[in-house]
Amino acid sequence: MSAGARRGVLPGFGLSTGFTVLYLCLVVLVPLSAVALRSSSLGWEAAWSVVASPRALASYRLSFGASLAAAAANVVLGGLVAWVLARYRFPGRAVVDALVDLPFALPTAVSGIALTAVYGPTGWIGRHLEAAGVRVAFSPLGVTLALTFIGLPFVIRTVQPVLEDPDPEVEEAAAVLGASRWQTFRRVLLPALLPAAITGFALAFARALGEYGSVVFISGNMPMRTEIAPLLVMTRLEQFDYAGAAAIATVLLGASFVLLLAINRLQAWTRARAGAA
Repeated sequence: MSAGARRGVLPGFGLSTGFTVLYLCLVVLVPLSAVALRSSSLGWEAAWSVVASPRALASYRLSFGASLAAAAANVVLGGLVAWVLARYRFPGRAVVDALVDLPFALPTAVSGIALTAVYGPTGWIGRHLEAAGVRVAFSPLGVTLALTFIGLPFVIRTVQPVLEDPDPEVEEAAAVLGASRWQTFRRVLLPALLPAAITGFALAFARALGEYGSVVFISGNMPMRTEIAPLLVMTRLEQFDYAGAAAIATVLLGASFVLLLAINRLQAWTRARAGAA
Protein backbone atom coordinates (compact mmCIF):
# COMPACT_ATOMS: atom_id res chain seq x y z
CA MET A 1 0.00 0.00 0.00
CA SER A 2 1.41 3.42 -0.94
CA ALA A 3 2.11 6.11 1.64
CA GLY A 4 -0.63 8.31 0.21
CA ALA A 5 -3.28 5.58 0.55
CA ARG A 6 -2.27 4.49 4.05
CA ARG A 7 -5.06 5.08 6.54
CA GLY A 8 -4.37 6.77 9.84
CA VAL A 9 -4.63 4.91 13.11
CA LEU A 10 -6.79 7.59 14.73
CA PRO A 11 -10.41 8.26 13.65
CA GLY A 12 -10.92 10.61 10.76
CA PHE A 13 -12.32 14.11 10.75
CA GLY A 14 -15.95 13.09 10.23
CA LEU A 15 -16.12 10.60 13.09
CA SER A 16 -14.19 12.72 15.57
CA THR A 17 -16.18 15.86 14.71
CA GLY A 18 -19.48 14.03 15.04
CA PHE A 19 -18.49 12.66 18.44
CA THR A 20 -17.36 16.12 19.56
CA VAL A 21 -20.63 17.77 18.54
CA LEU A 22 -22.70 15.01 20.15
CA TYR A 23 -20.72 15.18 23.39
CA LEU A 24 -21.00 18.99 23.61
CA CYS A 25 -24.73 18.85 22.89
CA LEU A 26 -25.46 16.24 25.56
CA VAL A 27 -23.20 17.69 28.25
CA VAL A 28 -23.29 21.45 27.59
CA LEU A 29 -25.83 22.73 25.08
CA VAL A 30 -28.90 20.69 26.08
CA PRO A 31 -28.68 21.45 29.85
CA LEU A 32 -28.01 25.15 29.23
CA SER A 33 -30.84 25.34 26.73
CA ALA A 34 -33.13 23.73 29.31
CA VAL A 35 -32.31 26.56 31.74
CA ALA A 36 -33.27 29.19 29.18
CA LEU A 37 -36.45 27.32 28.24
CA ARG A 38 -37.48 26.96 31.88
CA SER A 39 -37.13 30.70 32.43
CA SER A 40 -39.29 31.40 29.36
CA SER A 41 -42.26 29.85 31.15
CA LEU A 42 -42.55 33.02 33.24
CA GLY A 43 -43.36 35.29 30.34
CA TRP A 44 -41.42 38.43 29.47
CA GLU A 45 -42.95 40.75 32.07
CA ALA A 46 -42.66 38.31 34.96
CA ALA A 47 -39.13 37.29 33.94
CA TRP A 48 -38.06 40.93 33.70
CA SER A 49 -39.49 41.68 37.14
CA VAL A 50 -37.35 38.84 38.54
CA VAL A 51 -34.04 39.53 36.77
CA ALA A 52 -34.27 43.34 37.11
CA SER A 53 -35.42 43.50 40.72
CA PRO A 54 -33.27 45.64 43.04
CA ARG A 55 -32.11 42.56 44.93
CA ALA A 56 -31.07 40.78 41.74
CA LEU A 57 -29.25 43.86 40.38
CA ALA A 58 -27.34 44.21 43.64
CA SER A 59 -26.29 40.56 43.45
CA TYR A 60 -25.13 41.01 39.83
CA ARG A 61 -23.01 44.00 40.76
CA LEU A 62 -21.35 42.14 43.59
CA SER A 63 -20.80 38.90 41.65
CA PHE A 64 -19.38 40.48 38.50
CA GLY A 65 -17.47 43.22 40.32
CA ALA A 66 -15.87 40.88 42.85
CA SER A 67 -15.09 38.30 40.15
CA LEU A 68 -13.39 40.88 37.95
CA ALA A 69 -11.45 42.31 40.89
CA ALA A 70 -10.37 38.85 42.05
CA ALA A 71 -9.29 37.80 38.55
CA ALA A 72 -7.31 41.02 38.08
CA ALA A 73 -5.61 40.56 41.46
CA ASN A 74 -4.78 36.97 40.57
CA VAL A 75 -3.10 38.05 37.33
CA VAL A 76 -0.71 40.24 39.34
CA LEU A 77 -0.23 38.08 42.42
CA GLY A 78 -0.39 34.78 40.54
CA GLY A 79 2.08 36.11 37.99
CA LEU A 80 4.55 36.92 40.76
CA VAL A 81 4.15 33.48 42.33
CA ALA A 82 4.58 31.82 38.93
CA TRP A 83 7.71 33.90 38.31
CA VAL A 84 9.28 32.78 41.58
CA LEU A 85 8.40 29.12 41.02
CA ALA A 86 9.64 29.15 37.42
CA ARG A 87 12.82 31.17 37.82
CA TYR A 88 14.22 30.39 41.27
CA ARG A 89 15.26 27.33 43.23
CA PHE A 90 14.97 27.58 47.01
CA PRO A 91 14.38 25.30 50.01
CA GLY A 92 10.73 24.32 50.29
CA ARG A 93 9.95 25.10 46.65
CA ALA A 94 8.24 21.72 46.18
CA VAL A 95 5.99 22.45 49.17
CA VAL A 96 5.03 25.86 47.80
CA ASP A 97 4.39 24.35 44.38
CA ALA A 98 2.08 21.76 45.95
CA LEU A 99 0.23 24.38 48.00
CA VAL A 100 -0.67 26.21 44.80
CA ASP A 101 -2.91 23.31 43.78
CA LEU A 102 -4.60 23.05 47.19
CA PRO A 103 -7.66 25.17 46.22
CA PHE A 104 -8.27 22.70 43.38
CA ALA A 105 -8.63 19.75 45.77
CA LEU A 106 -10.05 21.51 48.82
CA PRO A 107 -13.86 21.46 49.12
CA THR A 108 -15.13 24.99 48.67
CA ALA A 109 -17.12 24.86 51.91
CA VAL A 110 -13.91 24.05 53.79
CA SER A 111 -12.25 27.03 52.10
CA GLY A 112 -15.06 29.30 53.24
CA ILE A 113 -14.90 28.06 56.82
CA ALA A 114 -11.11 28.45 56.91
CA LEU A 115 -11.22 31.99 55.52
CA THR A 116 -13.97 32.97 57.95
CA ALA A 117 -12.00 31.54 60.88
CA VAL A 118 -8.91 33.54 59.90
CA TYR A 119 -10.49 36.80 58.72
CA GLY A 120 -13.60 36.88 60.89
CA PRO A 121 -14.04 39.53 63.61
CA THR A 122 -12.42 37.19 66.16
CA GLY A 123 -10.03 35.45 63.74
CA TRP A 124 -6.25 35.43 63.87
CA ILE A 125 -5.93 38.19 61.29
CA GLY A 126 -9.47 39.54 61.26
CA ARG A 127 -9.41 40.88 64.81
CA HIS A 128 -6.35 43.01 64.05
CA LEU A 129 -7.92 44.30 60.85
CA GLU A 130 -11.14 45.07 62.73
CA ALA A 131 -9.13 47.10 65.24
CA ALA A 132 -7.67 49.05 62.32
CA GLY A 133 -11.14 49.71 60.92
CA VAL A 134 -10.93 47.18 58.06
CA ARG A 135 -13.77 44.67 57.95
CA VAL A 136 -13.09 41.62 55.79
CA ALA A 137 -15.61 38.96 56.77
CA PHE A 138 -19.28 39.69 56.07
CA SER A 139 -18.39 42.40 53.56
CA PRO A 140 -17.74 42.68 49.80
CA LEU A 141 -14.03 42.57 50.60
CA GLY A 142 -14.49 39.11 52.08
CA VAL A 143 -16.28 37.98 48.92
CA THR A 144 -13.39 39.23 46.79
CA LEU A 145 -10.90 37.50 49.08
CA ALA A 146 -12.70 34.16 48.77
CA LEU A 147 -12.88 34.46 44.98
CA THR A 148 -9.18 35.36 44.84
CA PHE A 149 -8.35 32.27 46.86
CA ILE A 150 -10.20 29.84 44.60
CA GLY A 151 -9.00 31.47 41.35
CA LEU A 152 -5.29 31.80 42.11
CA PRO A 153 -4.20 28.34 40.84
CA PHE A 154 -5.72 28.97 37.41
CA VAL A 155 -3.44 31.93 36.74
CA ILE A 156 -0.32 30.31 38.19
CA ARG A 157 -0.70 27.04 36.27
CA THR A 158 -1.38 28.95 33.05
CA VAL A 159 1.52 31.41 33.31
CA GLN A 160 4.16 29.15 34.89
CA PRO A 161 4.81 26.93 31.82
CA VAL A 162 5.25 30.02 29.65
CA LEU A 163 7.86 31.42 32.03
CA GLU A 164 9.73 28.11 32.05
CA ASP A 165 9.71 27.75 28.26
CA PRO A 166 11.88 30.64 26.93
CA ASP A 167 15.55 29.90 26.34
CA PRO A 168 17.68 31.83 28.87
CA GLU A 169 20.15 32.57 26.07
CA VAL A 170 17.56 34.89 24.48
CA GLU A 171 17.42 37.00 27.62
CA GLU A 172 21.21 36.92 27.91
CA ALA A 173 21.52 38.07 24.31
CA ALA A 174 19.17 40.98 25.03
CA ALA A 175 21.30 41.96 28.03
CA VAL A 176 24.50 41.74 25.98
CA LEU A 177 22.95 44.02 23.35
CA GLY A 178 22.38 46.63 26.03
CA ALA A 179 18.73 46.08 26.94
CA SER A 180 17.72 46.91 30.48
CA ARG A 181 15.83 44.43 32.63
CA TRP A 182 12.56 46.24 31.93
CA GLN A 183 13.24 46.28 28.18
CA THR A 184 14.07 42.58 28.23
CA PHE A 185 10.84 41.80 30.06
CA ARG A 186 8.73 44.04 27.83
CA ARG A 187 10.17 42.96 24.47
CA VAL A 188 11.18 39.33 25.10
CA LEU A 189 8.94 37.87 27.82
CA LEU A 190 5.76 39.96 27.71
CA PRO A 191 4.69 39.08 24.12
CA ALA A 192 4.71 35.38 25.00
CA LEU A 193 3.34 35.95 28.50
CA LEU A 194 0.36 38.14 27.62
CA PRO A 195 -1.86 35.47 25.96
CA ALA A 196 -1.26 33.11 28.89
CA ALA A 197 -2.09 35.87 31.39
CA ILE A 198 -5.33 36.65 29.55
CA THR A 199 -6.23 32.95 29.55
CA GLY A 200 -5.55 32.74 33.27
CA PHE A 201 -7.68 35.84 33.84
CA ALA A 202 -10.58 34.31 31.89
CA LEU A 203 -10.36 31.01 33.77
CA ALA A 204 -10.15 32.73 37.16
CA PHE A 205 -13.06 35.02 36.30
CA ALA A 206 -15.25 32.16 35.09
CA ARG A 207 -14.44 30.10 38.18
CA ALA A 208 -15.16 33.01 40.51
CA LEU A 209 -18.45 33.93 38.88
CA GLY A 210 -19.96 30.52 39.57
CA GLU A 211 -18.45 30.08 43.04
CA TYR A 212 -20.85 29.40 45.89
CA GLY A 213 -19.46 27.26 48.70
CA SER A 214 -16.48 29.37 49.79
CA VAL A 215 -18.44 32.64 49.61
CA VAL A 216 -21.58 31.86 51.61
CA PHE A 217 -19.66 31.56 54.88
CA ILE A 218 -17.50 34.66 54.66
CA SER A 219 -20.02 36.95 52.96
CA GLY A 220 -22.78 36.87 55.58
CA ASN A 221 -25.37 36.58 52.78
CA MET A 222 -27.00 39.95 53.48
CA PRO A 223 -29.45 40.91 50.69
CA MET A 224 -28.53 44.09 48.82
CA ARG A 225 -25.07 44.06 50.42
CA THR A 226 -23.18 40.75 50.40
CA GLU A 227 -25.55 38.40 48.56
CA ILE A 228 -24.02 36.94 45.40
CA ALA A 229 -26.06 35.91 42.37
CA PRO A 230 -25.48 32.13 42.74
CA LEU A 231 -26.82 32.38 46.30
CA LEU A 232 -29.90 34.19 45.02
CA VAL A 233 -30.43 31.33 42.57
CA MET A 234 -30.20 28.84 45.45
CA THR A 235 -32.63 30.93 47.49
CA ARG A 236 -35.16 30.81 44.65
CA LEU A 237 -34.71 27.05 44.37
CA GLU A 238 -35.31 26.59 48.09
CA GLN A 239 -38.56 28.53 47.66
CA PHE A 240 -39.50 26.16 44.78
CA ASP A 241 -39.40 29.09 42.37
CA TYR A 242 -37.64 27.13 39.66
CA ALA A 243 -38.58 29.47 36.83
CA GLY A 244 -37.28 32.51 38.74
CA ALA A 245 -34.03 30.71 39.54
CA ALA A 246 -33.67 29.76 35.87
CA ALA A 247 -34.25 33.38 34.81
CA ILE A 248 -31.45 34.68 37.04
CA ALA A 249 -29.21 31.81 35.93
CA THR A 250 -29.89 32.72 32.30
CA VAL A 251 -28.72 36.29 32.92
CA LEU A 252 -25.50 34.99 34.47
CA LEU A 253 -25.06 32.55 31.62
CA GLY A 254 -25.53 35.15 28.90
CA ALA A 255 -23.32 37.78 30.53
CA SER A 256 -20.59 35.23 31.23
CA PHE A 257 -20.65 33.99 27.64
CA VAL A 258 -20.34 37.53 26.23
CA LEU A 259 -17.45 38.42 28.56
CA LEU A 260 -15.58 35.18 27.92
CA LEU A 261 -16.09 35.55 24.17
CA ALA A 262 -14.63 39.05 24.33
CA ILE A 263 -11.67 37.82 26.38
CA ASN A 264 -11.03 34.96 23.95
CA ARG A 265 -11.09 37.38 21.03
CA LEU A 266 -8.63 39.61 22.85
CA GLN A 267 -6.40 36.62 23.48
CA ALA A 268 -6.48 35.66 19.80
CA TRP A 269 -5.63 39.25 18.83
CA THR A 270 -2.64 39.40 21.19
CA ARG A 271 -1.39 36.01 19.95
CA ALA A 272 -1.67 37.15 16.32
CA ARG A 273 0.08 40.41 17.11
CA ALA A 274 2.89 38.60 18.93
CA GLY A 275 3.29 36.21 15.98
CA ALA A 276 3.45 39.08 13.50
CA ALA A 277 6.09 40.82 15.58
